[in-house]
Amino acid sequence: MAKRCEICGKGPVAGHNISHAHNVTARRFEPNLQTVRAAVNGGTKRLRVCTRCLRSGKVVKAA
Repeated sequence: MAKRCEICGKGPVAGHNISHAHNVTARRFEPNLQTVRAAVNGGTKRLRVCTRCLRSGKVVKAA
């Protein structure tokens, strides 16, 4: 399953691990995705949503 927010489309970003000896290796920054039951078009649906969309109110949780 793709590590991508279903609301805003946020996905993994590339970067580097840098040690104290300044050895540089590749790494990925993953978005903080949560599986949420959300109200969509009058029904409920499970969505994988980043926490920023949850906090900003872009997702209405199903009761």
